[in-house]
Amino acid sequence: MDNLRLTTENIYPHLLQAIEESSSIYFLTSFIQKSGAALLADPLRKAAARGADIKICTGDYLYITSPDALELLSSIDGVDLRLYRSGNRGFHPKAYLFRKEDEGLMIIGSANLSESALKSGVEWNLSVNKDVDPLVFEQALEEYMKVFHHEKTVEVHPETIKGYRRDYEEYHRTYPEMPEEESELSASDGRLVETVITPHEIQREALRSLDATMEEGYDRAMVVMATGLGKTYMSAFFADQMKFGKILFIAHREEILRQAEATFLGVNSSWRTGFFNGSRKERDAEVLFASIHTLSMLHHLSSFRPDEFDLIIVDEFHHAAAKSYRRVIGHFHPRFLLGMTATPDRLDGGDIYVLCDNNLAFQMDFVQAIERKFLVPFRYQGIYDDIDYSQIRYADGRYNREQLDQAYIQESMAKKIHQKWMEFRQSRTLVFCSSVRQAQFLSDYFNQQGNKTVALHAGTKNRIEAVRALREGRIEAIFTVDLFNEGVDIPPVDTLLFVRPTESVSVFIQQLGRGLRLAEGKSHCQVIDLIGNYRNLEVKLKLFGELNRKNGKTEFAPSALPDICEFELDTQAIDFIARYHEQMPLRKRRLMNSYHDVKQKLGRRPEYLELHLHGWEDVRGYKQEWGSFPEFLLDVEEELSDKERSIIMTYKDLIRDVERTAMSRSYKMVLLKCMLERGPAKWAHPITARDVAPFFYQYLADAPYRKQKDLTTQTLKGGYREKAVSQLIQTMPMNKWAGSSKGIFGKEGDAFYVEGYQSIHSVELHRFISEICEYRLHAYFERGTGNS
Repeated sequence: MDNLRLTTENIYPHLLQAIEESSSIYFLTSFIQKSGAALLADPLRKAAARGADIKICTGDYLYITSPDALELLSSIDGVDLRLYRSGNRGFHPKAYLFRKEDEGLMIIGSANLSESALKSGVEWNLSVNKDVDPLVFEQALEEYMKVFHHEKTVEVHPETIKGYRRDYEEYHRTYPEMPEEESELSASDGRLVETVITPHEIQREALRSLDATMEEGYDRAMVVMATGLGKTYMSAFFADQMKFGKILFIAHREEILRQAEATFLGVNSSWRTGFFNGSRKERDAEVLFASIHTLSMLHHLSSFRPDEFDLIIVDEFHHAAAKSYRRVIGHFHPRFLLGMTATPDRLDGGDIYVLCDNNLAFQMDFVQAIERKFLVPFRYQGIYDDIDYSQIRYADGRYNREQLDQAYIQESMAKKIHQKWMEFRQSRTLVFCSSVRQAQFLSDYFNQQGNKTVALHAGTKNRIEAVRALREGRIEAIFTVDLFNEGVDIPPVDTLLFVRPTESVSVFIQQLGRGLRLAEGKSHCQVIDLIGNYRNLEVKLKLFGELNRKNGKTEFAPSALPDICEFELDTQAIDFIARYHEQMPLRKRRLMNSYHDVKQKLGRRPEYLELHLHGWEDVRGYKQEWGSFPEFLLDVEEELSDKERSIIMTYKDLIRDVERTAMSRSYKMVLLKCMLERGPAKWAHPITARDVAPFFYQYLADAPYRKQKDLTTQTLKGGYREKAVSQLIQTMPMNKWAGSSKGIFGKEGDAFYVEGYQSIHSVELHRFISEICEYRLHAYFERGTGNS
């Protein structure tokens, strides 16, 4: 083809040819109509069948995208479809990117995915061959991945389609006015670079722990260090001291990669460094700093050998539950994998502990760092928030932005916030808002009262100058949304104002860390926060202490804080918390809501362990309220087949016993796991301790964290000896379980079995028991790693 071609009508045959010839197919359009999806469905289906990497991202701006189009495209196996939740932000891209081996093509212009745009409409589209400018082509791929994996995009599956269809129909029924455009800020002050060049006390402790964990045989670990303690320097010292060969450092933002390179060169200036991102592919570097967006592309990732790197460091490891990170981590087999984060919060979307073999090598959270005087103390002031969040739609882990804006963008709300800020503030304030519109509204209001503030967003000019002005005290506050969550710090900031519900505990901890940096003349950080009936209030408060029921009232005790920190609530907030359990939904309803949130996120019925990892309620509540997790499912409308319902009712006692049997060690569930390995038809049949022994020992020995916790008895420490291991299994899980299960499990001679095993062959029962077994094993070993 020509290197450059302008097409002013009927781009369809060119798209069709590119789809047929390409191994990577990436679409980014502001909307998709059913007619356009129908035109391309068969070609995409054929491309997926031959193994092409297909990604499609579209937006919900003005609800033009057809839910029927989403349904059609999501039904194609092998198509990765995501929806950009635009809120009030304009979303207008039209780009089609293709790659085949070393060849590439991008088509950028005016055509969305509709039949008229692709075939008959007047549309200007420019087709550009990769050879015209390979760097620009790679930049386009990089920018595409940033949008595709942006926190505002959600995976399209039946649950998200159901929610989108409801919003789509409501929008088109009511015809609201066109929303104002909104942009989120992702820039940073590139001048902010750590300057420490030798390990401080806490970094030395972390290095000793990593050295010990390698001695114990682990090949991966996670280090949790509060914001401000120098995780990146610690990782550079680790890489240098252990004399690793080729090193890969992975992050999701360019500024983090640039700062990391400067840090590593500060530790060892002889390292040959390079970048792997949209514009640079310096793969021969000794220390390679890679963008996850670029590295996770299949054609890039597959170009690296699995054993190419001796050490892999993943920064901001709390993101590692995402598919892009899992793909990269699963591809490589380094000598050692190090994950670093300040917020290992599994409530925000995944089990990152599994990715490092449940090995938490070192932890120093913000409370411990304050006690050690590596961070300043804080004074927390909770302000009552009378917004009724139960009336605001909640989906995909966040509240509806338009409805939040309607509640927040009120002069009465702004007046209350300003008064409280004036009462408690110090000299320099960061204000965290829920949307750019809210940030601008509040900044304008504060300025009208005579204060000097700015709102930072993508359209703000001289952002670096605004940060400098706050640091130097020429302005009093910066209003933003998520600008300062990661990678950027202004140490002189001494006041944090939160005017948003806490949707993510991880994000709250990151934002709290922005005010805890040590700085000259700074004695403490003042925190001003809203206390209301939003979903994560209880989880957030548990960072600081305990909620206790006493004489019919709920009281909060800040028992988790150091003495040098202060925690105060205004009178209304105290009254609200006293009535907290009366005002919040009943526990059963909260557990049900948590279940539906996880189901919507996954697009299917969650397994028990997935609910533990992704839900915001303690999953032990399901057995406490319903008797067992499967019995809870009986209460979920249209969730179970008639056969599944019958199985649960028939084997309720067996299910409950597996859920509830006491576990001082993992042995019962390891025994059960071995039985379940035999499949649905035979799992309940008799099994001898000698049959179980090899599996039992190997399961505990395979993972260092299991070995460390449960392969510690004298019988098991000396290596595998069939007779000794068999005797332990007979004495511990088999005899104890058969003796305590009231006829559910039996033992005759040396054989252990489920009573009535002759009639147990149900696939459904096997699945329910397996889910409980996997959850209980995970929860047991999780407690042993300090991250329960």
